[in-house]
Amino acid sequence: MSVNRYHCCATCKHFQVIKESSRTYHKCERLGYETKSTYRFNCWNPKEHVKKLIEKEARNTSG
Repeated sequence: MSVNRYHCCATCKHFQVIKESSRTYHKCERLGYETKSTYRFNCWNPKEHVKKLIEKEARNTSG
C-alpha cells in the first residue's frame, strides 16, 4: 500500500473538528479555513499513528 491511501485531511495533524451549538464543521488549523475530511492538499502532514501505519505497511511489502 502507498501513502496515497492515507493522504486526506482527516489523517493530517492540522485537521480539526469544531463543534458549536448550532453545527459541527471541519477546519484546517494550518490553512485557516473549512475543509472536508476527504479533501487532499500538498501540505498534508500525517498524524503519528498514520505515520506508523505507513511505515508498517512499507516494511510488510518490502520483505
